[in-house]
Amino acid sequence: MDRLTPALAKAAEAANRALADLMPKLEGPERRVVEAMTYATLNGGKRLRPFLVLCSASLFDVPRARALRVAAAAEYVHCYSLVHDDLPAMDDDDLRRGKPTTHIAFDEATAVLAGDGLLTLAFEVLGHEATHPDARVRADLVVALARAIGAEGMVGGQMFDLAAESMKLGLADITRLQAMKTGALFRFACEAGAILGQAPEDARAALRDYARDLGLAFQIADDLLDHEGTVEETGKAVGKDAAAGKGTFVSLLGAEEARRRARALADDAAAHVARFGAKAELLKDVARFVVERRA
Repeated sequence: MDRLTPALAKAAEAANRALADLMPKLEGPERRVVEAMTYATLNGGKRLRPFLVLCSASLFDVPRARALRVAAAAEYVHCYSLVHDDLPAMDDDDLRRGKPTTHIAFDEATAVLAGDGLLTLAFEVLGHEATHPDARVRADLVVALARAIGAEGMVGGQMFDLAAESMKLGLADITRLQAMKTGALFRFACEAGAILGQAPEDARAALRDYARDLGLAFQIADDLLDHEGTVEETGKAVGKDAAAGKGTFVSLLGAEEARRRARALADDAAAHVARFGAKAELLKDVARFVVERRA
């Protein structure tokens, strides 16, 4: 029986409620930026990062309400990154999740501010006492997220990606780039549950290892979708990497070897969480899901 599909749907529904509930409620001229933040956030998406937060938190019996706040924070950051990545100064995309990107639906200045608003909202949510009564835990969450998305993580990965347009990258380069740009936020999402649960370091390390392999498998699957998928399947433009001459896992390895490596990484990811027993079954399932998805 497929247990992952209903679990993903249930988690996405809960995450969407949290994302909407935590969004600022403003009037006046500033209301427009909240409308853009809401558009960028509640416009579809698999909610994979919230799902990972919820699954990792369940390993340590973290109260659902706390886990949902951290799940929302992770998704706010993910959505901020998409808004900024889509800007003309970055990837210059017009379509995201099958809809006009935020700067097309609103304007560039509003999109920049919406991304800024989502990023800062994520830290506001993490720092609130409703996320955890222990200030040390809240501080650990804030530091972990900042490291994941700063110059050594997602922001640095985006800079690397922009520079890569004029570089010839090898497999090690692409692996490092994607570990920063995509994998770092996965790492936070997986480790956040252990931070909330005040789990020992060996448990946190196992989840970081899981996230590392999951993130690379996810990115290889993304490269395959860009190579083989359609706009209708992915909800965004395809074939852009090849058109730009950018190095990807597919361009270096070929489609079949890339697919084989993604599956091997998914198996490795599942092995890292075997220590958690039956509680980790959904984490194992999602590792396989990310390499078989068509969107």
